[in-house]
Amino acid sequence: MSLSRSDDFIADVERQFEWYVSEAGWQLADGYLNAVETTCRLVEKHPQIGPVGHFSHVRLRHWRFFVLLSPFNRHVVFYEVAGEDVIMRRAMHGRRNLPRRLLEPPSGA
Repeated sequence: MSLSRSDDFIADVERQFEWYVSEAGWQLADGYLNAVETTCRLVEKHPQIGPVGHFSHVRLRHWRFFVLLSPFNRHVVFYEVAGEDVIMRRAMHGRRNLPRRLLEPPSGA
C-alpha cells in the first residue's frame, strides 16, 4: 500500500497544529503531529482498521475513519482506500457536524 495526503488533509492538520501552538504551546502541538503521523503509518499498514463511515453523500460513502491516540482522541482522520492506495482525506475534531464539515473546504471553520 502507498499512502498519500490530500491538500485538504494537510490544511486540516496544519490549522490544528497552529491552534495548538497558539493555545497550548509547542510541546502539545508537536505531540499532535506525532499522533497524526503514527496514525497515518498504522492506517497505511492496516487500511481496513478503520470502519467505513457510511455517510450518505456519494463522495464520502466509502471513507473510513480512525481516532487519534490519547490525548488527541477527540480528533479523527478520514481516509479512503483506492486499490493499492490509501488517501488521507480529512482530519478534524470528532464533535463537528461531520457529514457537512467533510464536504466543506478546510478554510470553512
